[in-house]
Amino acid sequence: MRVLHVETGMHLYGGAQQVAYLLDGLARRGVDNVLVCPPGAAIGAHFHESPVDVVEVPCAGDLDLAFIGRLRHVIAEQQPQLVHLHSRRGADVLGGLAARAAAVPAVLSRRVDNPEHRLWARWKYRRYARVICISEGIAAVLRDEGVDAQRIRVVRSAVDASAWTRPAPRTQLCTAFGIPEARVIAGVAAQLIERKGHRVLFEALARMAPSRRPFVICFGQGPQREALNAEVARLGLTNDVHFAGFRRDLPDWMGALDLLVHPAYMEGLGVALLQAAAAGVPIVASRAGGMPEAVRDGENGLLVTPGDVEALRVAVERLCNDAALRRQLGDGGRALIAREFSLDAMVEGNLSVYRELLSPSDSPSTAR
Repeated sequence: MRVLHVETGMHLYGGAQQVAYLLDGLARRGVDNVLVCPPGAAIGAHFHESPVDVVEVPCAGDLDLAFIGRLRHVIAEQQPQLVHLHSRRGADVLGGLAARAAAVPAVLSRRVDNPEHRLWARWKYRRYARVICISEGIAAVLRDEGVDAQRIRVVRSAVDASAWTRPAPRTQLCTAFGIPEARVIAGVAAQLIERKGHRVLFEALARMAPSRRPFVICFGQGPQREALNAEVARLGLTNDVHFAGFRRDLPDWMGALDLLVHPAYMEGLGVALLQAAAAGVPIVASRAGGMPEAVRDGENGLLVTPGDVEALRVAVERLCNDAALRRQLGDGGRALIAREFSLDAMVEGNLSVYRELLSPSDSPSTAR
């Protein structure tokens, strides 16, 4: 089996990391993989001197119509049986058109749950033989928009649990970020953008008595950094919130946290939630998108209505005040990851979709 993968992200986190996991797993199963990525992309460097062939192709985004021709040329040269499109930026629509022009079936991974116009969605998703959604929440959005349900498959994202089970000592975390050891420490691991809900958390913190607030470390970067920093100052939370930026050493710190808070308004699934669960960290998250699939209320965390400041305050305070509940939910998270979000399950799920398309006689629902 020969599969050509297209990933146009420049950094190896989020969706690109999932692609790296997938290609590593497919290669171990004997699949012949070709990776198309932009010049200088981190995922290309990741597969340097590996069984995965890397072809660098420039892509300037959704309006780079010349990318269709460039990708079609690579498809003709590499002769894959399938094309798997992993990115939204430039790769989904343009990649689908290139694959169709080359008469090679295309599979699209969809990782976000933001809605699209119904007519656009119905046109767009006909470009693909299958659409692999990383959560049931995303699949529901597509079905609601009129996308043919026969094209949709759900294969959840995965996490390499072993990377998250060896945290640094808590004392080291406190020293690194200047936190008094007596304080409860919460983390947020998300881009600094509006839909991740940082402002909701800061409002919730401001409603807590200073002695009951957790210290919050915000891991991540993004265009809202200055505005969020100003909001922290306005609310008098300067001594309670630290912006740590994007950290490649996040696995060192995640498991040393007392809880993770993810107050996003929407989320396809939430890889940070899987990472926290693998690390045995209890979670407070929003009941939206695919988040309830990664955070089971009462099993590995607590769920609240997105944007509800008071509900978030109550949930955060509850975990801050109950160490036994934190341990219980942390244990539940480890069990959940082992049961439903392993790398093997994710790789086998994608591979089953490929086999379905390459053995149409075994699959009467193959879309055309």
